[in-house]
Amino acid sequence: MEAESRYTFVGSALLALIAALVISVVWLKNVGGRNDFNRYTIYFEHQSLDGLEVGGEVSLRGIKVGRVEDYTMAGQGHNRVRVDVRVDRRAPVYTDTAAVVTRNFVTGIAAIALVNPDKPGTALTEAPPNEDYPVIAEGKSDLEEITGRVNRVGEMASTALTNINALLNNENRDALMATIKSLRDLSLAMQKRLQTLDGTLQQVGSAAGEVGGAAQRLAGSGERVAAVAERGIERLDTTLAETEKTMAEARRALEKVAAATDAVQQQAVSTARRLEHTAAGVDQQLDAAVSELRLSTEAVARAMDKLREPKAALLGPGKGQLGPGEK
Repeated sequence: MEAESRYTFVGSALLALIAALVISVVWLKNVGGRNDFNRYTIYFEHQSLDGLEVGGEVSLRGIKVGRVEDYTMAGQGHNRVRVDVRVDRRAPVYTDTAAVVTRNFVTGIAAIALVNPDKPGTALTEAPPNEDYPVIAEGKSDLEEITGRVNRVGEMASTALTNINALLNNENRDALMATIKSLRDLSLAMQKRLQTLDGTLQQVGSAAGEVGGAAQRLAGSGERVAAVAERGIERLDTTLAETEKTMAEARRALEKVAAATDAVQQQAVSTARRLEHTAAGVDQQLDAAVSELRLSTEAVARAMDKLREPKAALLGPGKGQLGPGEK
């Protein structure tokens, strides 16, 4: 009886210990883990997740702060992967924190690195609608960017090599060699022409020297011509002054002749008047005298007309003053 009671006590104690152990494990998993870690969701669409496994490392500034708990393919796109991570609650995660995939080149094992900006925003605590955990944005991996650039450089190099191969075919090589030969011949011809041009330039230089001497001599001749021209202009000015003086004297002489002509005309008129009052009986003598007087008057008038126009008196009448039959 005592043995059976002893076995019952041992079994009950063992069951109690197992129940306490199970309760402790469940508490540590559900309650203790929740208090020590914060869970986040990351959607990767542009970065490769090769080598990333459940339990993979999550680091912040090189320090391990969590691990990967699960990952699934998102339904919005074939290249979108949802990764759930847990992070130590002491690790600062902000709304502008970015997640970047890093990879060990030796082992090939991938990890997730959290990158905070220099001026971080507010703490990330709120979960978006239809999400269980707050969402950390996907960042840009330097390795992926370098790999993309290397791939683009490789593609450009391949295209360049293809173009070079297409350019350096047999026909293009022959054409290139012909072009090089033509350029060599052209350079030789240009060298010969440059030698000829040097000789021509020397001749031009000597000719320029001769032209300079001629210009100097011409300058001296010009100075002498200018001096002679100045003396001629001075003589011409003197001649013009003397001509003006002579013209003034001729004008005064013509004025005197015109005054004398007026006096003669007045005397002729007075004589005609006296003759008109002479004896009425001498008709024939009077007619003759009158005729002579008229002729004298006409001659005097013509003389007056000539004296009034000195040009006609000196050079003869113009074409407009000639009478019928006169030339």
